[in-house]
Amino acid sequence: MAERLVVIGGDAGGMSAATNARRLRPDLEIVAFERSTRVSYSACGIPYLVAGEVDQVDALVARTPREFREANRIDVRVEHEVMGVDLDRGQVEVHDGPHGRTFRIGFDHLLIGTGARPIRPELPGIDGEQVHGVQSLDDGARLFTYAEQSRCQRVVVVGGGYIGLEMAEAFVMWGAQVTVVDSGPHVMRTLDPDMAALVATALERHSIEVRTGVAVTGFEPGAVHTADGRIPADLVVLGLGVTPNTELAGAAGLELGVRDSIRVDRRQATSHAGVWAAGDCAESFHLVSQRPVHVALGTVANRHGRVAGLNIGGGYATFPGVVGTAITKVCSTEVGRTGLTEFEARRDGFEAVAAVIESTTQAGYMPGTAPITVKLVVEARTGRLLGGQIVGGTGAAKRIDTLAMAITAGLTADELINVDLSYAPPFSPVWDPLATAARVVAATVAAGR
Repeated sequence: MAERLVVIGGDAGGMSAATNARRLRPDLEIVAFERSTRVSYSACGIPYLVAGEVDQVDALVARTPREFREANRIDVRVEHEVMGVDLDRGQVEVHDGPHGRTFRIGFDHLLIGTGARPIRPELPGIDGEQVHGVQSLDDGARLFTYAEQSRCQRVVVVGGGYIGLEMAEAFVMWGAQVTVVDSGPHVMRTLDPDMAALVATALERHSIEVRTGVAVTGFEPGAVHTADGRIPADLVVLGLGVTPNTELAGAAGLELGVRDSIRVDRRQATSHAGVWAAGDCAESFHLVSQRPVHVALGTVANRHGRVAGLNIGGGYATFPGVVGTAITKVCSTEVGRTGLTEFEARRDGFEAVAAVIESTTQAGYMPGTAPITVKLVVEARTGRLLGGQIVGGTGAAKRIDTLAMAITAGLTADELINVDLSYAPPFSPVWDPLATAARVVAATVAAGR
């Protein structure tokens, strides 16, 4: 009989693994179980669906179960939830939602791609119909339908991270009055406070009220309750981040790591032979801090899945690690970050120095040029690049990719100065803002030697 690969979770990590395993193993039987109604979708596109920039939910679906069956001979079963994993017997227990039955199926290889779930604190009223998380595409569809039917005019976003700010922008475009509430000292906690302040200013410039250092204490129809009082709200969006969805893995006895994500080796193998993990449920390794980390990003999930799938298929692949590159925008303001922040670098034991410069996205005389602020963090004695952050207008944030490449390559600030970056007035000043920031921080390093 053919060997069988069972995949738990039908999004980026799971389906990337399944398709890559199929390429190397045409004889492999592959069955994928997904508890929601769709697979292989872009949850990152949900804010743009809500904003009206994407015209329908299914536009965010990359491939349907039928397409996987016909093109890849992968048996994808939606509305099927895996309830348990028996590693000793090599079986999973599955609840078939459409038929209301439970069955067991064996596996030779198991790929766990259960992703992450939104953090939902146990607060009074959090299960109210006006309170929405946005992790899955089904979540996004429910949010969009509720917003349309309720004609919401007052939206409170709880949490000032990436998803929270993207949802805030979406409802501003909708025409609603939006308030962002965050219990921390500033929004975008993946940035240093000085760079996060630029984001807060951008939010306020677009009439989004920002309340930081404010704890939410509960919800009721028409309002959010905080330690500071009551905020009117027709709709609430939770943007408090996510936590790895690893209860199945933990209950099965697999070793868990940072933030209870599934511990994996370089090949995405777990602590049990024949069991692999990929995506938001799995651990990664940070190339700068040299520590295990949990990074819930679609880019990372797809790369995890590719590595796992190639290994399941009999090939050899390793996942080298991440530098924590992420990008977003709030209305006309773009935000990018990579590597370590100044705070993280010092927390992780680096003697770090930083420099912040202000420049423009194009030559200053070009129409439509926008401001850009760049912060570089380097190791004090060597000048090695540790991280960077960018906040600016259109054309600013994708520069973070250049910096991510430089950090991955282990470049110093001096070496970044001399990288042969492109120039033309519509795209950059003659000294690109990254090179300008590198010059400033390199001078700081030299002065301290």
